[in-house]
Amino acid sequence: MAELGTTLNGEHQSTLIPVGANGSPATRLPSVLIATRHGESTANVEFQLAEAVGALSVPISCRDADIPLSLRGQQQAQALGRWWAALPSSDRPRSVWCSPYARTAETARIALAQAAGLGAVPVTLAVRYDERLRDRELGVLEMLPKAAIEAKHPEEAARRRKMGELYYRPPGGESWADVALRVRSLLRDVCAEEAGRPVLLVAHDCTVLMLRYALDRLTEQQLTALGPVHNCSTSLWRAQEGRLRPDRWNTVDHLAADTD
Repeated sequence: MAELGTTLNGEHQSTLIPVGANGSPATRLPSVLIATRHGESTANVEFQLAEAVGALSVPISCRDADIPLSLRGQQQAQALGRWWAALPSSDRPRSVWCSPYARTAETARIALAQAAGLGAVPVTLAVRYDERLRDRELGVLEMLPKAAIEAKHPEEAARRRKMGELYYRPPGGESWADVALRVRSLLRDVCAEEAGRPVLLVAHDCTVLMLRYALDRLTEQQLTALGPVHNCSTSLWRAQEGRLRPDRWNTVDHLAADTD
């Protein structure tokens, strides 16, 4: 073992790590890290309709954590599973970390069943649920369309515009920066426990954005210039030169036949 000071996901660390065959330190990283957002949820559908007409509410009475996939979201998860099965064997995740929310758990279950049905992964492959992958908590703004936020909480809407999304924290909720803190914590565990193996993370729009923010060391301006993370999109990083380096971002070509 050797002690090494490294910069991992933007934070300096000094840790004991294995020594490689050539005598140099062997960095502990997954060989491939793949992140996806859950398939389309029933709330995604309702919010799209609300935004289109300027509605002040959406017909959702359950907790955010309990919102399920729409039928289209289930089809997207099946397509994700087929994409997973078609990956080269060395890139094909045999480990899954997932947000415990219903829509992410359902996405992981459907995709895994599809990949296993094609003989690409074991049927018994376990999904590990971790609350650090959960969606951003919006506090008093939860389940409110944009028009409702402007009408019911104009002071918060103004503060949000002034602070910017990275640092704005709604009362009782989280900023993007808050989510980034738990994502960094999760990445340390993933790197330690999945070293040398491909791994899949099933999460949410904001969580996947913060993965990119942390791994690619983006500035605030670079982060806010990114568009939304698409449902069941795939983003992939490879271990190279002691870091997880981006290979693909927010791609949805595997969904074309399922979402037209």
